[in-house]
Amino acid sequence: MPDRNRLTAMVHFEIDPETTRLLEMVRWLGREYMRPLGIEADRKHQPIPADHPFYKQVWDLGIGRRGWGEEQGSSEGPHRAARRGVVLAEEMAYWDRGVAVSLPGPGLGAPPILLLGTPEQKQRFFSVFNDPERPHWGAFAMTEPGAGSDVAAIRTRARREGDYWVLTGEKMFCSNGARADWVVVWATIDPALGREGHRAFVVERGTPGFRVERIEDKMGLVAYESAALVFEDCRVPAANLLGGEEAYRERAGFKGAMQSFNATRPMVAAMAIGIARAALDRATEFVRTAYRQMAPTARYRRILDKLLWMERKIACGRWLCWRAAYLADMQQPNITEASMAKAYCPQIAQEATSLAMEVLSDLGATKDALVEKWFRDVKAMDIVEGTGQIQRRIIARQLTGLAEV
Repeated sequence: MPDRNRLTAMVHFEIDPETTRLLEMVRWLGREYMRPLGIEADRKHQPIPADHPFYKQVWDLGIGRRGWGEEQGSSEGPHRAARRGVVLAEEMAYWDRGVAVSLPGPGLGAPPILLLGTPEQKQRFFSVFNDPERPHWGAFAMTEPGAGSDVAAIRTRARREGDYWVLTGEKMFCSNGARADWVVVWATIDPALGREGHRAFVVERGTPGFRVERIEDKMGLVAYESAALVFEDCRVPAANLLGGEEAYRERAGFKGAMQSFNATRPMVAAMAIGIARAALDRATEFVRTAYRQMAPTARYRRILDKLLWMERKIACGRWLCWRAAYLADMQQPNITEASMAKAYCPQIAQEATSLAMEVLSDLGATKDALVEKWFRDVKAMDIVEGTGQIQRRIIARQLTGLAEV
């Protein structure tokens, strides 16, 4: 059973000067580039191309290539990577979540390398992000046609042949998978072993037998590409097995996947809060304008009350994200808190976009109002990194200690 009293000590949520500086940079990028690019991609219904000048600009600013693989922490105390991540994730999603995911860097591929990789692997795979000349991407491939939130059900196979592992299977909805320099791919040595059979491999672009099958045609979040990947007798060097063979004892592969999700779920939840905040701001702006043009009515008073409720819900969601991130920074278990944030925040974002549609009425359904776009974008937030249903099951298991919940 989890220790439910471990947060009795002081919890530090202050934003440090470096995070404040990065936050100001993100706000400028969001206002000047991210939102306009997100709108443009949505109207064209095409992801932003990898050679777009915007990516070179953010790369030159250092976004995507900041200290990957360096030792975390300092003599000043615990590191702030997770807290910084949720703050910046919320702000980027406020401007455009699709563009935020499309930014250069290791992306969701970073946590499993940091958690499972050997020092040599961290240096080798992260070194590409030190390139000062052009942007680079990493990616993470878990979801399959028959295995989404049920991570234990993956069927991509891995078999050892001498100095290589041979991968066979399919992955889908891999963010930035078509442009990535490498993809962290989860496979199983034997489906009958369940979680004990899981292994994580870094598959580099150009590896024989590895190809991009298609870019998924999505309802929302069009700015970044979601790729379907195919592995046909793909021969991956044994050195690309994250952590080496000795790392996969006591379900280490599955645990590595779950630890990766616990690190990234608070950031995904914070992105949902960013979209919710954008929708609330748009609805509030509309109501403010309406009040100036006509005498307040009972309808507008009811809407104002709904806006106030939504402001409080968004604040609660933000604190859930920060709490989960704080525990991650303190290197304490955060599985319950990460799942709470992931289960709660996308629901709030869906409520916020629905409320904005209601407030703007017919105008909310037009593309120029942005609310219609956020309404489509936000649905994915309840799906990626584990659905809300899965998060509630995780919370129930932690609460009751019953594995069969």
